[in-house]
Amino acid sequence: MSRPARTAPAAHRSARRRRTGALALALTLGATLAACAPTTATEEPVTASPSPSGGFSPVTLDNCGTEVTVEAPPERVVTIKSTATEMLLALGLEDALVGTAFADGPVPAPYADAAAGIPVLSDKVPGQEALLEVQPDFVYGGWESNFSPDGAGDRDALAALGIATYVSPAACKGEAYMPDPLTFDELFDEIREIASLFGAGERAEELVAEQEAALASVTPPARETTALWYSSGTDTPYVGAGIGAPQMMLEAVGLTNVFADVHDTWTSAGWEQVVAADPDVIVLVDAAWNTAESKIELLESNPATRELTAVREQRYLTLPFPAAEAGVRNADAVVDLAEQLAALPAAR
Repeated sequence: MSRPARTAPAAHRSARRRRTGALALALTLGATLAACAPTTATEEPVTASPSPSGGFSPVTLDNCGTEVTVEAPPERVVTIKSTATEMLLALGLEDALVGTAFADGPVPAPYADAAAGIPVLSDKVPGQEALLEVQPDFVYGGWESNFSPDGAGDRDALAALGIATYVSPAACKGEAYMPDPLTFDELFDEIREIASLFGAGERAEELVAEQEAALASVTPPARETTALWYSSGTDTPYVGAGIGAPQMMLEAVGLTNVFADVHDTWTSAGWEQVVAADPDVIVLVDAAWNTAESKIELLESNPATRELTAVREQRYLTLPFPAAEAGVRNADAVVDLAEQLAALPAAR
């Protein structure tokens, strides 16, 4: 589906209209949630841990069409999806986390110790009761769909309870908010934006500089090399298309996406299209529910796909699922994919 191109992120955000008022439905849900919320009358006051930056200023921003105002650094944060959890860990904000949910896989080794003591609220999107039990003042979701009446709660309803919410801008789906295409500059904007809500600007700049240096270290292949980004699916493969995280990472590696002309983030493709494209390499997303190994078995057993150049020559690149979605892991994933590519035998 064709989508309008976005303007530069900073200018575009300042031009968006702020939302005022709450929907009647949100108010109704807010009352329902409030009834479920635990009382805090006898609780000890919570003191915020020092931020990893140096200063904080109140922030109001337009996030996927929802106005978010933060008057003080959030002190009790819940993250939903690995991308959100890992962003805060990378910014050194683990002390603010009172719960995580919907992990797509283990956190990277450098964050393992920091993440070890954080409660896991749910393997999927937490329900409203589970969310409210930990009394968050801020919820950071990787997808817009994480916030719904059947999930963690509608964003307006949570706001009515004094709970601010934030969605990764890379996952915005609304017209004029969806990245088109997603770029590393936009990911760096997210790092800076989420850091601004915690007064972690210094650490954000360090992290952006680290990621820029990592990307600059990548040497593209000497000749054009085509690639299929194979995310999931058996009868119908789900593949990386032309405007999302897969395309962004493939371009940074120096690979040509065989489905770059599809104007979407990911898309369902036919195996006959894959066979016609005959990619030089195949990027396999390794998920617990659809492993890279199971994908290889499928490719090598199917009479059509086993004749693909990349399959015959076993020219596979792999990356873990949490690194396949837009987030703080993407720059390192590019470096890893480039190293794997360099280690493959030359195509025949």
